[in-house]
Amino acid sequence: MSLKITLIENDVKSFQQPMEAEMDKSIKHLERELVKIRTGRAHTALVEDLQVSIYGQPPMALKSLAALAAPDSRMITIQPWDSNIMGEIEKAINESDIGITPANDGNMIRLRLPEMSSSRRDELVKILGKKAEEAKVAIRNVRKDFQNLIRDAKKDKVISENFFNRLNDVLQKVTDAFVEKAENMRVKKEKEILSV
Repeated sequence: MSLKITLIENDVKSFQQPMEAEMDKSIKHLERELVKIRTGRAHTALVEDLQVSIYGQPPMALKSLAALAAPDSRMITIQPWDSNIMGEIEKAINESDIGITPANDGNMIRLRLPEMSSSRRDELVKILGKKAEEAKVAIRNVRKDFQNLIRDAKKDKVISENFFNRLNDVLQKVTDAFVEKAENMRVKKEKEILSV
């Protein structure tokens, strides 16, 4: 990441806003990853980005090839725009790591989500922890980049020692807030996974 920020003495906002924007990217990525982790409730996000190869073209996301729905808490339905590609969709589902066997009735593909075993729940909690930790590391990497930026600015006498200390405090406060946000998201998702 290359930072293009002009530090102006006593202008904390011009420093804080780009930093928050960079850290927010990690939170948004974590949100997308958490939606993909199955909690026992059906959600179309489980399959919408599944890559399907059709007509010899590069693979496309399932959501661009079919209408997806979750009519109840344990069922996902997939209704392709073109019924000729049902076989390819089934193949993509079978080759994916979602672990659900599709049921094809000729018009629609149904995915019935099985009850989750306690070992599968534990496995998902571990995956969840890993994803949350990746987000925290990304946030800390942004902090490190901004830390280097202000350290270099102080060394080059672009900013004063006092302003450097102020920016350092802001940097730590914002980092702590984003790390806490990632942790809260992990805790909330863990509760969803573990509730039967």
